[in-house]
Amino acid sequence: MKGKTALVTGSTSGIGLGIARSLAARGVNIVLNGFGDAAEIEKLRAGLAAEHSVTVVYENVDLTRPSEIEALFARLAQAGIGVDILVNNAGIQHVAPIESFPTDRWDAVIALNLSAAFHATRCAMPGMKARGWGRIVNIASAHGLVASAEKVAYVAAKHGILGMTKVVALETARTSITCNAICPGWVLTPLVQKQIDARAQQAGITPEAAKIALLSEKQPSLEFVTPEQLGELTAFLCSEAAAQVRGAAYTMDGGWTAQ
Repeated sequence: MKGKTALVTGSTSGIGLGIARSLAARGVNIVLNGFGDAAEIEKLRAGLAAEHSVTVVYENVDLTRPSEIEALFARLAQAGIGVDILVNNAGIQHVAPIESFPTDRWDAVIALNLSAAFHATRCAMPGMKARGWGRIVNIASAHGLVASAEKVAYVAAKHGILGMTKVVALETARTSITCNAICPGWVLTPLVQKQIDARAQQAGITPEAAKIALLSEKQPSLEFVTPEQLGELTAFLCSEAAAQVRGAAYTMDGGWTAQ
């Protein structure tokens, strides 16, 4: 894996950053992608490169636009950077009952959570085939396997990701390219921490009590999955040990989907 290059979408924070760190620790060069403060992202990029002695570049791309994804791969190719590992992680959420679910939010969630993964995969595939090696890891969700009310776009997109994962795995079955998915449960990201803090304030309870209340709704372990744990699972799926893991959907959800 050392010396390979990974494009991790949505990797300036949260799950994507955890994955980027785990891959960089194994000598993988990283293409970061995501939104945020430019100075903070540059600090992150430089720190990751220095800590692990790898090349780290940042690409600010709107993944909801297929033309920008195509342009990203063209720029990387022109710079002599081949994407050996593609981690489709970027995603957004919107919560509303189906009859009042805003159509623009449906389009946005499907565009980023599902369509962007398709476009990135189709753009990465020719290079992987030419180099004779590749790893595609799609970050799905427990919601790729089960549903929750008022999350119609997210659940539809994540179910779609698992279907796409299987198709790509079958199409690459006789090559050294693999495609798999990871289905996390609740992950303690900055976004989720904000939800916990808001719940605590609204209910007049401690953040710890709010955390347990959130987890008890879905996650029997009452513990969050961490970005670092997801990073380690991703690294395994990118390793030679996982060469015959194809089309799988690995759950890391504290028992959520065991119920």
